[in-house]
Amino acid sequence: MENIPTRLTEWSEGSGCGCKIAPAILDQILSASGSFSQNDPKLLVGNSHKDDAAVYQVSEDLAMINTVDFFTPIVDDPFDFGRIAAANALSDVYAMGGKPIFANAILSWPVEKLSPDLAAKVMEGAKTICKAAGIELAGGHSIAAKDPIFGLSVNGIIHPHKIKTNNGAKSGDIIYLTKPLGVGVLATALKRQKITDKDYLSLIDTACRLNSIGEVIGNHEEVHAMTDVTGFGLLGHLIEMCEGSGLSAEINLLKLPMIEGVQEYINQFIFPDNTYRNWNAYSAKTKGVVGMDLVKLCDPQTSGGLMLAVDPENKAWFEDSMKQQNQVLWEIGRFIERNEQVVEVLQ
Repeated sequence: MENIPTRLTEWSEGSGCGCKIAPAILDQILSASGSFSQNDPKLLVGNSHKDDAAVYQVSEDLAMINTVDFFTPIVDDPFDFGRIAAANALSDVYAMGGKPIFANAILSWPVEKLSPDLAAKVMEGAKTICKAAGIELAGGHSIAAKDPIFGLSVNGIIHPHKIKTNNGAKSGDIIYLTKPLGVGVLATALKRQKITDKDYLSLIDTACRLNSIGEVIGNHEEVHAMTDVTGFGLLGHLIEMCEGSGLSAEINLLKLPMIEGVQEYINQFIFPDNTYRNWNAYSAKTKGVVGMDLVKLCDPQTSGGLMLAVDPENKAWFEDSMKQQNQVLWEIGRFIERNEQVVEVLQ
């Protein structure tokens, strides 16, 4: 791990997607502002189900996807910060089953306290990820402010009949993840200067890995719903899928994939403060969670994996298709008919 004189994480209370506004407060803001009320019939996906991006129909066979995502530094290296922020923003388009076509940058920088050269490295990192995604970083907007913030507004395209939302799951669908959990824990270990070089590389590898398989999954009719796992943790985004689909879910704690080494930090009580924020928001809708298992479920992810609802009758076909794409999958549970609790965690 490179020794960076300026520690960008010193400029952020909640790093990465962990700096999201708490779920209950966000609901209050959106409800009070009337943001859940949208009447344009061409707006195929808006705020109504808390989905990953907006989708607007342009023609019979073309829809535009737009998302914006930004946050405070999750790592100290500005190049890596730019890469993670870009991969995280692109994920919203992939989570809809779409193809990104270009992006614009969003940059807030305390130019009198942090060198503009560091901001240039953030931009360089973002351009590297955009190039890997096959798109241009076309422009953007910047302001001078007291906190360093970076992200992208990403535009994508999709056929209107291939859109994957977070509210299409059906009872019996298998729940899959495409990335292991634990990014928030590792980022906290970094901020507290407790992380090992090996675990830092694991953090970077996971958070910079594009969810480009989402574009492929857009063509799979057996995938009924999809979202990406970010700041509200696995539990929060799973509850959004359940409530949007009118279902409950059972997940197997032992099947949750964790980045190697994460449990050692959890054992030392190293994890984001916003883990408890997430748990407080979702605990009443959950049963079966014991002790510190809540960390695995509520750890805020940044550039986390995709969570999928897949028709069980197509299980073998889907898994084989993903294997051909060199995409690793973890089966973690199933959607079931709605009952008293939204999510039950099986030990």
